[in-house]
Formats: sequence, C-alpha cells, structure tokens
Amino acid sequence: MHELLLVYSAYVIAAASPGPSKMAIMNVGMGQGRRPALALAAGVITMSFCWGLIAATGLSALLARYAEALVILKIIGGLYLLWLALRSARSALRSNDAATAMPRVRQSTGALYRRGLLMHLGNPKSVMAWLAIMTLGVGAEASTGRVAAAFLGCVALAVVVFGGYALLFSTPLMVRGYARLRRWIEGALAMVFTGAGLRLLTIR
Repeated sequence: MHELLLVYSAYVIAAASPGPSKMAIMNVGMGQGRRPALALAAGVITMSFCWGLIAATGLSALLARYAEALVILKIIGGLYLLWLALRSARSALRSNDAATAMPRVRQSTGALYRRGLLMHLGNPKSVMAWLAIMTLGVGAEASTGRVAAAFLGCVALAVVVFGGYALLFSTPLMVRGYARLRRWIEGALAMVFTGAGLRLLTIR
C-alpha cells in the first residue's frame, strides 16, 4: 500500500502541475463552457491512458528501439502546439470589442476530443513520465496485480485531475473572469504553447 501511495502521489504532482494540456482545458472551460472542456479533457485522459498502458506493459522498451517514430511524434506535437500558440496570440491581439463582434466559432465535442488526443499524442515524454512513476513505486519484480492497481489508480486520478480542471474553470465565476481578462489569458496561453512546442522540437 505504501508503494501504491507513492505512485499515486507522484502522478498527482505530475498531472496537476501547469502545462499545455491543463492550460488548454482551463481556456476552453472559461471561454466555451463545461461540455467542451470535458470533451477536451476526455481526449487528454484517453491518450494518457494509452501512454500509461504502454509503460505498464513494458512496450516502452519496444518504442525505444524505434527512435525515429518518437522523433516524428515530437515534431508533429511541437508543430501542433506552435499552431495553437499562433491562434492564441492572434486572439490576444484582438480588442475585446473586435472579439465580441466576430462570430464565435465553437468546436464540436468530437473536434475538441481529437484536439486533446493530439496534444497528448504529440508528447512522447509522457510515456517516460509514466514509466518513471511506475518504476518508482512498483519496481521490476512487482506482481501483475500491483502493476494493474498502480495503473488503474493513476488513470482514475487522471479523470479526477483533468476532469476537475474542466469543471472548475467552467463555473460562472471563472467565465466572468475570462470575459474581463481574455486578452491576458490568451497571451499567457500563447506563451505556454510556444514554450512547450519549441521544447518538443529541440529536446533530444
């Protein structure tokens, strides 16, 4: 139980820390509402589940043999984040009056779900983070039951963390705050996406 608590604690710290996925969920929640934010969070959770499954079943060693595939994923993910950064920067440069006058394009839940998938798919470091967390508390000699408990527990925590961001930042108070601080929020989001995208493109 002590080892599992260590795994869960490490995952919560990693999952709840600020990053592009959380910032995107916050932004969609404040700007578009609860259902769109939950759709985006569902995409992130699904891809996190896949990376965790790869780490828990030992397939990460197989992925390491195909370094070219990971490089391609990093490039795609980095370019996608830079594209999101450009969109946020353009939104931040618009005045509130201009933004209000423009017709609001609302993405479908399917499009937001795919966006969440792509954001997390383009970050193969996630599987390494999962692998580190699982190894930290479970160890190489762990039973199948303990590995399953660690994996499923972290998946449940992912639902709580990412879903919690979606629910919290789609409350009326947060929506009103977004209306007042839209340009600052979009500007901060552009910087986060730019930093994350450039890091993916340049890190080895």
